[in-house]
Amino acid sequence: MKFYYLAFVFLLFFSLTSCFQEDNKSDNETINLNNSTKNSSATDSHTLSNYQDVTITNSHLNLKVDFENKILKGFVTHDFIKKTDTNILVLDSKYLEIDSVTDGKGNKLNYELGKFDELLGTAVKIQLLEVSKKVTLFYNTTAKSEALDWLLPNQTAGKAFPFMYTQGQSIFTRSWIPIQDSPGLRITYSAHIQTPENMMAVMSAANPQKIVDLNSYNFEMKQPIPPYLIALAVGNLAFKPVDERTGVYAEPTMIEDCANELVDMGKMVDAAEKLYGNYDWDRYDVIVLPPSFPFGGMENPRLTFATPTIIAGDRSLVALIAHELAHSWSGNLVTNATWNDFWLNEGFTVYFERRIMESLYGRDYSEMLALLGYQDLTEEISHLEPTMQRLKLNMVGLHPDDAMTDIAYEKGYFFLRMLEEKVGREKMDTFLKNYFNDHKFKTIVTKDFETYLNENLLNASNATFNIQDWIYESGLPENCPKVISKRFEDAENLATEFIEKGANSLKLKTVNWSTHEWLHFIKHLPKEVTITQLTDLDRNFNLSNSGNSEILAVWFLQCIKTDYQPAFENLEKFLIKIGRRKFLQPLYTELSKNSDHKLWAKGVYQKARNNYHYVSYNTIDEILN
Repeated sequence: MKFYYLAFVFLLFFSLTSCFQEDNKSDNETINLNNSTKNSSATDSHTLSNYQDVTITNSHLNLKVDFENKILKGFVTHDFIKKTDTNILVLDSKYLEIDSVTDGKGNKLNYELGKFDELLGTAVKIQLLEVSKKVTLFYNTTAKSEALDWLLPNQTAGKAFPFMYTQGQSIFTRSWIPIQDSPGLRITYSAHIQTPENMMAVMSAANPQKIVDLNSYNFEMKQPIPPYLIALAVGNLAFKPVDERTGVYAEPTMIEDCANELVDMGKMVDAAEKLYGNYDWDRYDVIVLPPSFPFGGMENPRLTFATPTIIAGDRSLVALIAHELAHSWSGNLVTNATWNDFWLNEGFTVYFERRIMESLYGRDYSEMLALLGYQDLTEEISHLEPTMQRLKLNMVGLHPDDAMTDIAYEKGYFFLRMLEEKVGREKMDTFLKNYFNDHKFKTIVTKDFETYLNENLLNASNATFNIQDWIYESGLPENCPKVISKRFEDAENLATEFIEKGANSLKLKTVNWSTHEWLHFIKHLPKEVTITQLTDLDRNFNLSNSGNSEILAVWFLQCIKTDYQPAFENLEKFLIKIGRRKFLQPLYTELSKNSDHKLWAKGVYQKARNNYHYVSYNTIDEILN
């Protein structure tokens, strides 16, 4: 992408004056883009902006939420500082309609739109005045804006009001805000959001806790964050506190169940602070979104966006909340400067998440999570290209979402766990606490982390460690930690017993099983398990009707492999209702391996696609061609 961009700039400077917005320039005006420089050590190949030359420091949004036309319309004002002598501000945008640009005082500024790029979108190049310190862009989103998910009332829990939410990570913020969309940038922001009647707006900022009569909401995020963490959700919402600094937003029909499920949130914040220092974001709240949300959770600061699939009724899936909370340190407080370094966000977060879970629920519990993670990691490695099995990636020309694999999460976790085993937990905890404090509200790349690691942990501990193997080589090094779980060994033994004696023999022995034991059990059914045996298992434990989405996902995967047809009716309901990509991707992938199953899957997908967010249907489109 770098060479394409330079060629485009060169051509633009000499010949593309016809691309100017005609009502904003005279014939002899040109915009010189050739004075842009970047720091090569942290070059972000996924932005068209010149954020290292002219840097946005604060953004203010003023938007009206139009459900009838499914658009956001209004303006954004950016404060900026110049770091070089350039007179050009370049922003990222994608599928936006820009009406005009001013200097914040009403004076029109000349601007032009670059050539559209399917991956990166369209550069917005603005000619600055010498005295310019702000720019205001009047714009609206479009039907193609990838960050936005517009839901009809029948797609929500209450069925009475529509719903809208944004998903900014990785490079989708540019599709609802013209901005410098790079994780290497940190900004503060404020917003004024106008909603329809009886609807609440919430953001990754200081939030209201009830619907207001004027349908007008004001927000402020005082701590600087990367643009991908700017987030908005609008719906008929209720709020219920968990304790003095944590609480839950959800549709009114779900609020009691959600608050009961997440009752340990406050304890999680306390446990996290004891590990790695103060929580620096004031409140920690969670909003439980409709089922189309493509991820388990999104770590938007102050307000985690979460899938309703974690509401299992038995608090068995709350590790996801621990994960998103941990992002308040790793990812939100200290951020990967480019998407090549995504593991610096996610590997640290998984390590932190499991330490929180261990402190609350014990080592046995966290080790089950670690072993499930290891199983997912080895499965992922088996079909990933070698270049994508490294922690430090080269994502030039690729979508950053392609890096969202278990390599970043689980290989990153085992890298840090191996460090802990090398130097001891006490030294590791001191190191991580200092790391978060020394880099708070900053960005970092892998090379800088290596230097910090050597200087502040390994050298001080007289320890040697095969850093290069872990970070820059494919696969897993030989010194990858081995996870042993007695509870999982028991589950494996019962899988063997089930084959020999039938499902009825398991009933008393599985009464107190956790979700994780069931997952391990189903994953360890033998390849030659028969339809008759699955029928027996389903009859005794009603797995096809489980209220637990994690169990359903692995059970349906087994049913597809075995062609257990009685489960396919519920599988169809699951695929239509649930938009979480973690579940959809393996199920559609397995269905696509058999021609009859693939034909069936395409029929289901026709019904389901409109219920999915872009992040999910973009993946499934590729699987099903």
